[in-house]
Amino acid sequence: MDLALNGKVALVTGSSRGIGRGIALALAAEGCDLVLTGRDRRALDEVADAIRVRGCKAVVVPLDLREDGAPGKLIDATRRAFGRLDILVNNAGTTKRGDFFELSEADWQDGFALKFFAHVRLARAAWPLLKERRGSLVTIGGTSGRKPEAAFTIGSSVNAACAAFTKALAHRGKEDGVQVNCIHPSFVETDRQWRRIKAEMEKTGESEMVVRRRITSEAGITRFGKVEDVADLVAFLVSARATWMHGATIDLDGGEIAVL
Repeated sequence: MDLALNGKVALVTGSSRGIGRGIALALAAEGCDLVLTGRDRRALDEVADAIRVRGCKAVVVPLDLREDGAPGKLIDATRRAFGRLDILVNNAGTTKRGDFFELSEADWQDGFALKFFAHVRLARAAWPLLKERRGSLVTIGGTSGRKPEAAFTIGSSVNAACAAFTKALAHRGKEDGVQVNCIHPSFVETDRQWRRIKAEMEKTGESEMVVRRRITSEAGITRFGKVEDVADLVAFLVSARATWMHGATIDLDGGEIAVL
């Protein structure tokens, strides 16, 4: 299936590892040139090298999107490098797990600072370029935004806010010709997920296989997701094959059981 992405320019935040890295590589495989950003310059350079081997261009812009002016600097760098932007994937950001009464005000502020407020500012900064190209914006949230849980109060709140913001922005997108959608991934095989599995192994003394089976059973999912599962969906969403998909929030969760 030809996704007609060859020659498009995509900006992926948090693209040094995990889901962001997978999305960047998937878009490069479809012929996109990439702007990569995150806080780890060395990791970003490694992703850029992998993209260039595929024959695509890759520009690395290391920065912290929580800092004042960072979104504007990132879009300025994109404009200087390519003169345009077709695709923006708001992916960066992690939030702290833990008991509500043990989480600090700083934990809450940090959780919203990168995964919500920084991407609100980045969407605003990127919008003129996306409008000019009739481009696409995809937000990577998380299923906790749909099914909040006590152990993940910050993440649940942030992901719900991301989905609501994306839906609201999609209404503006209809006027300006910018496609806007959100994806809620569930349990995906990333370094972060491995740390969670390892912590459970240390806490319970159970083997990795037992912990994995327990998590998938409790969540009611067929298996852990792969980075490629998310990346391939993003590539399809921003392609010419999915132009009628607009304002959607897609649960990519392996059939996860809802608690609400």
